[in-house]
Amino acid sequence: MKIAVFGATGGTGRQVVEQALAAGHQVTALARNPARLTLANANLTVVTGNVLNAVNVEETLQGADAVVVSLGNTESNPDYIVSLGTQVIVAAMQRLGAPRRIVVVSSLGVGDSKDQVPFAFKLLMKSVLRKPMEDKERQEALVKASDLDWTIVRPGGLTNGPATGRYQSGIDTKIGAGQVSRADVAAFVLKQLTDSTYLHQAPAIS
Repeated sequence: MKIAVFGATGGTGRQVVEQALAAGHQVTALARNPARLTLANANLTVVTGNVLNAVNVEETLQGADAVVVSLGNTESNPDYIVSLGTQVIVAAMQRLGAPRRIVVVSSLGVGDSKDQVPFAFKLLMKSVLRKPMEDKERQEALVKASDLDWTIVRPGGLTNGPATGRYQSGIDTKIGAGQVSRADVAAFVLKQLTDSTYLHQAPAIS
């Protein structure tokens, strides 16, 4: 496949890129700073630009079979970059007519998964994490409102450990927000690109 990746320099996004390349896929990644994505692989194309720039986004989407969105909030990003960037991506996909498949990395605690996170995290969601979680709420809402073939992946607490293949996933609301490695999340995300099990659904992974 040819996969367009947004948020490729973040922890999970980079794992998506590395694992996709290792599996023989072609990857086009959008990055503000290409130096942060120096991987010696002929199947990797890095587009220099910003996710808020429709021209940059369309260039990244050219020829893609599927899209992975793993945007995150950082100090160097403007407010609501996750939802605003996703809005640009969705609009570009609809304008171009292809690709149709999009897998978005969100978080447990968003939308109807609020009761799947512990009480302490709920308190954080109302204080220091209020704006990032609101950003993800907006992101999920616009993805769900689109006519694209979407899946939203909601991980629990992210770690930098290796891929283990040992995790819980699915739409069972009993899946709590336990720790899961970014590598395992990336593997699950890539699996969704060719699997319609969770089409128009938001599975948890923990």
